[in-house]
Amino acid sequence: MGSPAKAAAAEVSAATETAFPAVALLDGQGTVVGWSQTAQRLVGYSAAEVVGRSADVLFVAADDRAKASQIAQESVLRGGWSDLVQVRHRNGHSVEVRLCVSSLSGQDGRGWWVVCATDKALIPTWPAKATGGEPLLARLPNCPPIGVVVRDTHLRCIQVNDTQGSRDGIPVRRRLGRRLTEAVPGREAETLEAVMDQVLVSGDPAINVDYRAFLPANERHARTLTASFFRLDDARGCALGVCVVSVDASDSRRARERLTILGTVSRRIGTTLDVMQTAQELADLAVPLLADYVTVDLAESVPLGEEPLAHLGPQDGRIPVFRRAGLASIHPGTPESLFARGEPVFVPPTSPFTGVLHSGRSHFEPVLDTSPDTWLEHHDPARAKKIRENAMHSLMVVPIHARGVVLGVEVFARTEDPRPFEEDDLLLAEELVSWAALALDNARQYARERSAALALQRLLHPRRPTGGSAADVAWRYLPADSHHGIGGDWFDVIPLSGARVALVVGDVVGHGINAAAKMGQLRTALHTLADTDMPPDEVLSRLDEQVIRFAEAEDPCHPDTTMMAATCLYAVYDPVTRTCTMARAGHPPPAVIAPCGHVTFPDLPAGAPLGLGLVPFESTTVELAEGSVLALYTDGLIEARHQDITDGMNRLRAALSRPALTLDDLCSSTVDTLRVEPPGDDVTLLLARTCSLSTDKVASWQFPSAPAVASHARTVAARQLTRWGLEHLAESTELIISELFTNALVHGNGDCGSECRSDRTIGLRLIRHEMLTLEVSDASHSHPLVRHARSTDEHGRGLFLVAQLSRRWGTRHIPDGKIIWADQQLPSGA
Repeated sequence: MGSPAKAAAAEVSAATETAFPAVALLDGQGTVVGWSQTAQRLVGYSAAEVVGRSADVLFVAADDRAKASQIAQESVLRGGWSDLVQVRHRNGHSVEVRLCVSSLSGQDGRGWWVVCATDKALIPTWPAKATGGEPLLARLPNCPPIGVVVRDTHLRCIQVNDTQGSRDGIPVRRRLGRRLTEAVPGREAETLEAVMDQVLVSGDPAINVDYRAFLPANERHARTLTASFFRLDDARGCALGVCVVSVDASDSRRARERLTILGTVSRRIGTTLDVMQTAQELADLAVPLLADYVTVDLAESVPLGEEPLAHLGPQDGRIPVFRRAGLASIHPGTPESLFARGEPVFVPPTSPFTGVLHSGRSHFEPVLDTSPDTWLEHHDPARAKKIRENAMHSLMVVPIHARGVVLGVEVFARTEDPRPFEEDDLLLAEELVSWAALALDNARQYARERSAALALQRLLHPRRPTGGSAADVAWRYLPADSHHGIGGDWFDVIPLSGARVALVVGDVVGHGINAAAKMGQLRTALHTLADTDMPPDEVLSRLDEQVIRFAEAEDPCHPDTTMMAATCLYAVYDPVTRTCTMARAGHPPPAVIAPCGHVTFPDLPAGAPLGLGLVPFESTTVELAEGSVLALYTDGLIEARHQDITDGMNRLRAALSRPALTLDDLCSSTVDTLRVEPPGDDVTLLLARTCSLSTDKVASWQFPSAPAVASHARTVAARQLTRWGLEHLAESTELIISELFTNALVHGNGDCGSECRSDRTIGLRLIRHEMLTLEVSDASHSHPLVRHARSTDEHGRGLFLVAQLSRRWGTRHIPDGKIIWADQQLPSGA
């Protein structure tokens, strides 16, 4: 029960304590013959002051006294009276009360009256939002039929009204002169007599005692009564007997049961964001509280991770409209069901199920018609057979509505319970389904967004990442499976010039499809920056600027309050020098696994997360032994609730210290060892085992900055290509060297122009890996551009020629100048 229901229950309790009815017993002439303590509390008079006197002396208004006298004279014709009257309090003031008067008959033929009164000021305090459990007299203002029994001090019945016999099933002739246990022996009667004994001894009333009516065994519906017990005192204040006032509380009990069921909904339905589990919770809740057999069938619009129903064809004239998501029965194995959970549900085009789906209105069939002329026999004989075999006799089909869409239907059936469904059952079923539909729709929306985010992430993540000649790579990505949804993790392996490779792992703050989309923006921006061949710290600085632009574009009116934070680690490994240059922006540091298995975390400046624009980033360069493994990861791998981040890194260190494992097995075992259940964030791990290029695959020379060196450079390069068996690339390589050396001589000597500078050199390096890379370095920091030379121009065609002869070319800056490089495709098997 939720907090509103608890608050209502508290108000009910408070109202019950203050609304005890006052009870008095009158003879046929209106003389008070019995007085209760609650009556004394209401008007201040004790039993000694009232018993033996006419009751009309308590009325303030003459009209009320006349009305009471008339009622007494017409007692044979009128069996009861209810009205608001003014009564006199012993202190002199008047009290407006609600009276409910009922005539009694006794064994000796004397006609008595019982008067129940409650202060009118107390009745409006009854909480309007309460649905059940109201005190007896709160229901008496409208004067429903009430049962009254007066018993003597031996608990023998001496007075009773006709209503009581019709309510509790004990005829008047069997009741009068007997104790309750004599009229109807049994435990229920013994319990009620124990309550009466306690009231006689203490004088305190017993309010709202529920008991079941004593009905014959063949009575179809059980009846619940609510009784209140009051001791009646004589003029001496001694116990005269017990007065029992009761009403039929079956409706109130049903309302309380309904409240209990609906209160259970919030606790048992929607515990996860899984559509199938939510549907199963809905089915489980309804059995056996409401039905013996229940199914929850969802329409195709609800994603269940199964084959779309549209791809399935008709079967025996039936169409797959639903998929079974929930199934419950009082019988083990649910023998009533034609379809298992997850299977498509085939129904005829004309059936209550498709009718409910199209109309959005419930189908109510208290007595299920299985005669030969129905739709069952004509269109669905298999279902008709199941209905007969399991004795289904009452049916309700309720639509599952959410956001104006019918998501599916829930079917309720009774088999062993002989009672047919009633209108109240249908109302309860509809209310139950409407509550559960909210949880089901949340699960549906989550499943849809999660599927879209996963699809977007799969599209944005690299399909077949490869480290080329620089490194062998393995990776694992596990999306979060909590209610937060997909996160913004990403990773990348980007080939760079000179056989180098960039390794990237990042994490956008947030979850869901928005985080995945932002991740895609950053990945694209980082690819563009990586192509510029800038060092890692400069790449992160430019990426930081780009993240700020992205954030400002989202809300240009409030750029200061908009934030799109992310973390990133960017590393560049060079297989020629076996060095790795790294920089990080608020991201966990990488781990380096030596060939022997020893794990270290390089001392790398943390940097601020991207999008804050706080401090410059710093790069660190480390030398790696051949066969070392570089591990890049996101915080989802090492973070756990109630655990320090240092503990997570120590666990990572232990998991990575397994040199005997293959790279792929090490990646899998590390993730399996460290991930927590349930994961609260995405988990990404990227492993790169470094390689090195042997000296016979790299050739480099330094030449003085003089015009004649171009010829010498072409000669030594041609000889090296011959040694590698790449003579067919000699001509194109010589042409590229000529153009790049000329460019270096013209633009690399600064103010000297083409004249020689003895302190300047031009470097040439050939790298044979997956490509043939030619690199020419000079001392200039100027960036060369391809010009579109006119037909009359004598110069400006050099870089255009380089672009035509190579697969790709580019420029990267180094501390003492720049490198212009060009890649040529190697033949297969070279």
